[in-house]
Amino acid sequence: MTISVGDKLPDVKVMKATQSGPEAVQTSDYFKGRKVALFSVPGAFTPTCSAKHLPSYVEKAGELSAKGVDEIACTAVNDAFVMGAWNRADGSDDITMLGDGNGDLAQALGLTMDGSGFGLGQRGSRWSMVVNDGNVEHLNIEAAGDYKVSSAEYMLGQL
Repeated sequence: MTISVGDKLPDVKVMKATQSGPEAVQTSDYFKGRKVALFSVPGAFTPTCSAKHLPSYVEKAGELSAKGVDEIACTAVNDAFVMGAWNRADGSDDITMLGDGNGDLAQALGLTMDGSGFGLGQRGSRWSMVVNDGNVEHLNIEAAGDYKVSSAEYMLGQL
């Protein structure tokens, strides 16, 4: 079942990319007591993700913060090492990378896709959400192949 607005995020372990390497975090702890703009991409370094999705949050980080967002986080079914390298290459210190290497978060949210046709296997789909104290306040799920409602610009319109 797919997560919905008003639902509490499932409690799973993800790996936060840090300067000193991966750090295991529980989603229940990570999202507690703050407002987080969370977005998911099918894969780090993939074309739309690198050319549009991540850059939209890098460019709009200040505006999201001004609208009450405490942190911006990106997740993908990639390991924390890859997520960290992608952030160093195309991201910024304003974005926290949460590696979902086993796909546990994507599966628990019910937001997966089959990228086997492209050699990607099971991945998280493209979406964004505003999580307020662990609860989904806004949820924007893209149709397969689209990039419209998960952008930072779209989220700013919701806030």
